[in-house]
Amino acid sequence: MPVEFLSDEQAARYGRYQADPTPEQLARFFYLSSDDLVFIARRRRRPNQLGCAVQLCTLRFLGTFLPDPTHVPAVVVEALAAQLHVAPAEWAAYGKRVSTWYEHQPGVVAYLGYAPFEAAQAFRLTRWLYAQVATSTVRPSVLFDLATAHLVTLRVVLPGVTVLARLIARVRERTGRHLYRQVVARLNAPQQQALEALLVALPGERLTPLEVLRTSPTRVSAPALVAALRRLDQVRTLGVSDVSLRDLPEARLARMARHAQLAWAQPLLRMGQERRLATLLAFVQALERTATDDILELFDGLMSALALRGEAKRRRERLRSLKDLDQAALLLQQAVRILLDESVPDAALRQRVLGTLGETALREAADAVQELASSEDDPMLQVLAGSYATVRRFLPALLSGLVFDGSPSANSLLDAWHFLQEQEKPGRGRLKWAAAPAAVIPKSWARRVFPAKGEVNPQAYTLCVLDRLHQALRRREVFVPSSERYGDPRAELLRGEVWEAARDSVARALDRSTDPAVELARLQEQLHAAYTEVSANLAQNTALQLLDEGGLPYITLTPLAAREEPASLTHLREQLAGQLPPVELAALLLEVEAFTGFASAFTHVADGQTAATDLPLSICAVLLAQACNIGLKTVARAEVPALTLPRLSWVQQNYVRAETLTVANARLVDGQAQLPLAQAWGGGEVASADGMRFVVPVRTIYAGWNSKYFASQRGVTYYNFTSNQFSGFHGIVIPGTLRDSLFILAGLLEQQTSLDPREIMADTHGFSEVVFGLFSLLGFRFSPRLADLPDQRFWRLQKEDDYGPLDELGRHVINARLIAEHWDDMLRLAGSLKLGKVKATAVMRTLQRGGSLSGLGRAVAELGRVEKTLYLLAYVHDEAYRRRILVQLNRGEGRHALARAVFHGKKGELRQRYREGMEDQLGALGLVVNALVLWNTRYLQQALAQWPATEGPLAPDDVARLSPLLHEHVNMLGRYDFTLPERIAAGELRPLRNPENWQERFAPVE
Repeated sequence: MPVEFLSDEQAARYGRYQADPTPEQLARFFYLSSDDLVFIARRRRRPNQLGCAVQLCTLRFLGTFLPDPTHVPAVVVEALAAQLHVAPAEWAAYGKRVSTWYEHQPGVVAYLGYAPFEAAQAFRLTRWLYAQVATSTVRPSVLFDLATAHLVTLRVVLPGVTVLARLIARVRERTGRHLYRQVVARLNAPQQQALEALLVALPGERLTPLEVLRTSPTRVSAPALVAALRRLDQVRTLGVSDVSLRDLPEARLARMARHAQLAWAQPLLRMGQERRLATLLAFVQALERTATDDILELFDGLMSALALRGEAKRRRERLRSLKDLDQAALLLQQAVRILLDESVPDAALRQRVLGTLGETALREAADAVQELASSEDDPMLQVLAGSYATVRRFLPALLSGLVFDGSPSANSLLDAWHFLQEQEKPGRGRLKWAAAPAAVIPKSWARRVFPAKGEVNPQAYTLCVLDRLHQALRRREVFVPSSERYGDPRAELLRGEVWEAARDSVARALDRSTDPAVELARLQEQLHAAYTEVSANLAQNTALQLLDEGGLPYITLTPLAAREEPASLTHLREQLAGQLPPVELAALLLEVEAFTGFASAFTHVADGQTAATDLPLSICAVLLAQACNIGLKTVARAEVPALTLPRLSWVQQNYVRAETLTVANARLVDGQAQLPLAQAWGGGEVASADGMRFVVPVRTIYAGWNSKYFASQRGVTYYNFTSNQFSGFHGIVIPGTLRDSLFILAGLLEQQTSLDPREIMADTHGFSEVVFGLFSLLGFRFSPRLADLPDQRFWRLQKEDDYGPLDELGRHVINARLIAEHWDDMLRLAGSLKLGKVKATAVMRTLQRGGSLSGLGRAVAELGRVEKTLYLLAYVHDEAYRRRILVQLNRGEGRHALARAVFHGKKGELRQRYREGMEDQLGALGLVVNALVLWNTRYLQQALAQWPATEGPLAPDDVARLSPLLHEHVNMLGRYDFTLPERIAAGELRPLRNPENWQERFAPVE
């Protein structure tokens, strides 16, 4: 085809019957009304009446005519013949008169009110296409389907497939050129020269400035932070930061920037000038944001590293000083005993102490205790006390390199930061340290920062301000406007007239009232009903114990007993595992691609690139290499053009990235959801969230410390989400092991599959009252597995309520006034999250500490306390609920075990230096695990279909407890043969094994 963005399958599907119409479609599109019968009756001959009816209903169903009307399903002919009282055999005669086909079509078009695709309709469609391309970045193949649906809606006869494809290609090409011209028109001559210079290596240099600038830092150190600040300054020196691109499609700009990030200078030089300059400008502006993020990540990592080293040093010194402290304390203990001895006269007391112990010894002991004993100082003060020399290495560059802003609660910190900036400015008199803003200094630091009245310790003051800045950045009280990950989370919230216009629709979408009194009354009713139900069932609930300690009640639960597995389930599992055919992981991927077409989701990073030959084969090889952590050389084959090492490297750089992995993974999740066996496990409305930990032994700023998971090394967490159909529908890469509750909501809101999970399970570390509150606002149910149930508080809305035996347990009262006062802001926050205006992780950071959004965080937490109490009451009351949570969490842990088996190369360590590389590789791992789960489910379903014929009826409970997380039959080691038999590629299933045949069951993989 002249236009190659369409797959052969999509081109063949266009304007054709793909299968027999369903009964519902026959009733809707192929029913002949009385007017239809009158129109058709104008044809005299029976074959012509039947043929006219077929063409009329075909146009109504497909939006176009078939090139050969005889290629219509027999069920259509039979249905229409029955309505016309014509024998279906008459259809054969109509197929012989080709001229009659074309004579009927204009009349059918006029009768149905359709318009032929002529100049006027082409012009309108072109305008519509320009609007779509200008405001979105959908792939050409998706745009083709959208254009088809648009023409059908307008009742325009669809043109030929090549006509529509060429029109879309032409519009995209022209829109791209127009976009490039728009961007370049905003650049002056010096800015254009500066961008062009990025692609030319300076004399004596091996790398171009472009390649130097896009190299991110990998080491957490003061010199690395200074170098990162210097890199940001070099980006700003190009002078294009202020060129506004806000009115242009953000996604298209991001794609252009990604292309420049990956491409070598030579391909960029071969571009047309307008496209090259536009691409470089988009890249430089994106680079300024990511370089700022890198600096802040480095600052966060460096401050954390200083704290860790300082804490280790403090503990060592503490251990060394314990002996001296003990000796001094024992000496002072003797002095106190003499002081308390009533037999010693008061007048002789001093002489007795000094005579017995010695004045010098007592003074030395008192000095030792004062020096060595722990004080009420902030622990961070002691930890950072020896870090000032390191801080001075990067502080001047940091003070001059970044501009911070903040919420009102951070004003005192920003005043202190501006004071430090004034201290570093050269060529002018410095401010006196006595004028340093004192409001930022907490009481725990005050004694060290202000040793005497009117005196300031500059080193302690600087360390305190940096520590406060570090903490404020983490909770987003302070932010950097030019940053993506550390920007202002409030800036994108719905506000003003936009919020006023959206309030009612947001409330309806969330099923919430705009009146807080209505919501509080509903919560009060739910709380009362839950407390009453648990109280009434207290005597029968043998697992629940209501205890008392020191007058304070608390509850405990007997752990769930292991659920006994019936012999039928054990037999079923063994037989099914033995029936799964052995398969190479490479062949498994190709087979899954053959019946899902997930490889077509991988598009080239640059616009206008056509699909490469045998691209699915290359995609599968790259995915397997990344998922198994074995590198491209292991799967490369020099004799296969699609598997050569240069080809695989090119595909990895240009096709496999986060956005394409997301689309491809969605296809696998959708494929799993359509299988009846997966539907027996669940409807996708329930999910769990948990993290996999990976050691990262290479230098990178995107890994964190955690001795529990990474020992003495650093690592990352791959926080992923598993549906009750065993499919993984989202994943987030987290440096180190940050609090998981920050990311739970992000996974639900950002996932792009057809699943709509409404309830999420997590472990204790994913719990917080803010999470409960936000989940409730957005219509989700949060069901964590709590490990500290006796420590949990139960809440009530009204103090005067009487909950019987649970009355004292639920003695804590919710601040309902706070919820009512902030209800509109809470709806605004929920609406902004629902509509994707603000990222959930940024909002969670600001709300977890409360106060940074003027009390909104505390209001959300108050609502969360109500929801948490409702959850706790359901948790202690319903054993089936507790077991459902456990079962779903076990499914997530089972997926982790499978992922570990797949990710076997290089000792299971992640060796990517940059965030994008980590996201791409772990995204590929999630996709391959989903492919394995889908393949297993498909074959388990086939085996279950044959089960009743040989083994008898199946128990639905046994089927519901099966799992597709099996891998003993899949070979992941040593052999990577990317060949697939033609019958398997055509959609056939492999023959199942006979589990009773020992030789067949343990035969090697072919």
